[in-house]
Amino acid sequence: MVRAANKRPTIAIIGAGFSGVLTALHLLSNSDTDSRILLVEKARGFGKGVAYSTRHGAHLLNVRAGNMSAFPDRPGHFIEWVRENQVPMYPGDGNGFVSRADYGRYLQELLAQAATGPGALGRLVLVADDGVSLLPQPGANGFSLITGVGRTYAVDAVVLAVGNFPPDPPPGVAASLLRSPKFHTDPWATGALDRVQTDDPVLLLGTSLTMVDVAISLTDRGHQGPIMALSRRGLLPRRHADPGRPTPPTLPTLSPSLSASLHAVRAAVRAANGAGGGWHEVIDSLRAGTAKYWQNLPAETRQRFVRHLRPWWDVHRHRLAPTIAGRVQEMADQQRLSVVAGRILDLDSDGTSLVLRYRRRGHAHNETAHFAHAINCVGPGGDIARTQDPLLRCLLDQGFAVPDPLRLGLDTDGAGRLRAADGKIVPGLYAVGPIMKGTSWEITAVPDIRQQAKLLATTISEEICSRC
Repeated sequence: MVRAANKRPTIAIIGAGFSGVLTALHLLSNSDTDSRILLVEKARGFGKGVAYSTRHGAHLLNVRAGNMSAFPDRPGHFIEWVRENQVPMYPGDGNGFVSRADYGRYLQELLAQAATGPGALGRLVLVADDGVSLLPQPGANGFSLITGVGRTYAVDAVVLAVGNFPPDPPPGVAASLLRSPKFHTDPWATGALDRVQTDDPVLLLGTSLTMVDVAISLTDRGHQGPIMALSRRGLLPRRHADPGRPTPPTLPTLSPSLSASLHAVRAAVRAANGAGGGWHEVIDSLRAGTAKYWQNLPAETRQRFVRHLRPWWDVHRHRLAPTIAGRVQEMADQQRLSVVAGRILDLDSDGTSLVLRYRRRGHAHNETAHFAHAINCVGPGGDIARTQDPLLRCLLDQGFAVPDPLRLGLDTDGAGRLRAADGKIVPGLYAVGPIMKGTSWEITAVPDIRQQAKLLATTISEEICSRC
């Protein structure tokens, strides 16, 4: 078993994407504890995660560079880095968007600086492996973390920063198709698009940001065949507004009633339109209070929101950079991309091509279309109770963790402490980032995660100091 030197408290962070790296940076900068940090990551490399591991320069951030600082108390930090490193920005006026690959490089530089900075010697350990099992240490606080190669680490606390999961296959897809080279279950898997030929007709399941990324990737690889994007509502992410628009004259007041809150938001949008602004500013005004509002909603109201309003919220909240929105529109104008609202009846292979039977929204008759490839773009995986991630499976099976009531992630309190099967907080187990979506809802974008990572680091430092 690997133990920390000098009885220094040891904190393992599982996942080294944005959530994990930021939590590690804040723990390292906390002067109240001399903790040792194990940053555990194998799949994507340290500092990148799924979001920033893309090498495609046309995959842009969906938040302006000016709001992408890793540090909530240093809002200009990323913009300064962009200018110092002469990173391309679209548009290049300081209010633009940079590539996700460049943002991954930014995070990696922050991590490298932290690892070599004053007081960091021996405190940050990069573990290039997977966490696969976690067991309580008999007769003591803390856990034994077991990795994929069989090493065991004695740790005082564990932070789950595992990010989003691969998409689940949509209903209607034949089980035999999931093993076919023509059906691509994970669009971010290495080589996922390599088998798509120039003129192949392609079906994209889903119309969210992932679909946009895949459509642009195909185009930039020289693909010229028709692309059909299908989702239940056929909603595309909206375009970011130009900067500098006025603050809404009326801000909506949200109530426990979803219908009343929706009415208030629509009224605020009408007022904003009259003042020369629009819905963008109204949605942005909700951001600061979204987590608290969500946490105060009854469980059944949250469920109704997810069932009925979530698709509309997502396309207005998670937007496209204007450059990307322009490319999507260009593909539609050229009739290379068609976006269809409809329901899959079944998708299977006839031995030569993929055969889709579907029904358009509002239509009574069924339609059939043939494709060479289908790519699953429905977004992050859903029900966490079905996860096959070995570490999460271990925690769920032992009762150290349970899904939140909506099964969007793990059940936690507002600070990120995990709840066990008996409803009690498990000392030393924490979560950060998208796995807390059921608790905080708005916890998938950098501006939200950076604040949570800072607060969580403070919580962990205080609690570890009291135990060690």
